[in-house]
Amino acid sequence: MLKRKDLEKREDLLAPYAQHSRMTKGRVYKEAEHDYRSCYQRDRDRIIYSTAFRRLEYKTQVFVNHEGDYYRTRLTHTLEVSQIARSIARALRLNEDLVEAISLAHDLGHTPFGHSGEDALHDMMKDYGGFEHNAQGLRVVDYLEQRYPEFPGLNLTYEVRVGIIKHSTSFDRPRPAIPFESKGSPLLEIQVVDIADEIAYDNHDLDDGITSGLIKETDLRHLRLWADKKKAIEKRYPRIKDEIRKYQIIRGLINDQVTDVIIQTESNIKKFGIRTIQDVINIPERIVQSSKNMKPLRDAMREFLVKNLYQHYRVVRMANKAYRFIESLFNIYLDKPEQLPPSTQARLKREGKQRVICDYIAGMTDRYALDEYKKFFEPYERV
Repeated sequence: MLKRKDLEKREDLLAPYAQHSRMTKGRVYKEAEHDYRSCYQRDRDRIIYSTAFRRLEYKTQVFVNHEGDYYRTRLTHTLEVSQIARSIARALRLNEDLVEAISLAHDLGHTPFGHSGEDALHDMMKDYGGFEHNAQGLRVVDYLEQRYPEFPGLNLTYEVRVGIIKHSTSFDRPRPAIPFESKGSPLLEIQVVDIADEIAYDNHDLDDGITSGLIKETDLRHLRLWADKKKAIEKRYPRIKDEIRKYQIIRGLINDQVTDVIIQTESNIKKFGIRTIQDVINIPERIVQSSKNMKPLRDAMREFLVKNLYQHYRVVRMANKAYRFIESLFNIYLDKPEQLPPSTQARLKREGKQRVICDYIAGMTDRYALDEYKKFFEPYERV
């Protein structure tokens, strides 16, 4: 039988610069430890059972939910980030449980309709404290989730909460909130989740873009990452079916980028003489990163996606339409907050209309937001 102390003992096999669960800075509200789960395993389970996590199934990645069942949602993206991050963490002997918990929580603060929804709420809230999805994710796990009689939120460990608020990628660099504005670099486990998010985002958006028809494979012939991998796959399997070829190319691209990160990070650890967590914190630059050879190739892929997918006229139309949905809902609730559910109305005097409405909309799925919009603006829709 393995008990929590046995699990913690097993962590002695981790690298000396990994975050051990018994060295956690703990929780805001004191709790007895679990007999058979480490603190980070417990955090992971609390996240999975949260309402916000379930709602990720119907929140947009790039394509709105009703566009088709194949495309990634925030939930499938989250699971893919977790898989990639755990693979990297395992190879580098980091704390896999902590990486998994942060991965599963990293998008809990996202709005319906992806970045369009976030842009709308950011504009609506500019005079009322603003809106940023990492800060909202922390608000979800610290306050909005109601599961326990002893405390608000999920009462997650300090390290997971830092991983949520400090989640940062090359296309997303939010400013951490107090009390998380400490100087120094984040834990390696946090850095792993950040780069896993980038790898998943780029490659799976490329996959979805091709499936949607917005990106043609002929458009990719000048993209070196794609062209080299396609050539290798076709050489090995000259009669391969188109759908299987696409899957094998995407699979190979992810594998190559993950392998590159592992090798480069191990090299960086040696170069900087990393032996302790404090060594990690003291290094001003990211230790978990792609190599100098891989980085320009990944940058080229992202630039391609921005130009050919994210700025495609159909995606822009969807984004603008989504912005108007969120803006209209916000204003109609603001005009008459009595239209909010009773449990949400109960918070109005204590927290202010704007913040309560923002929380309510941010928690919606795409489908629920569309249903609410129809109830308010289509005359024959039942309210």
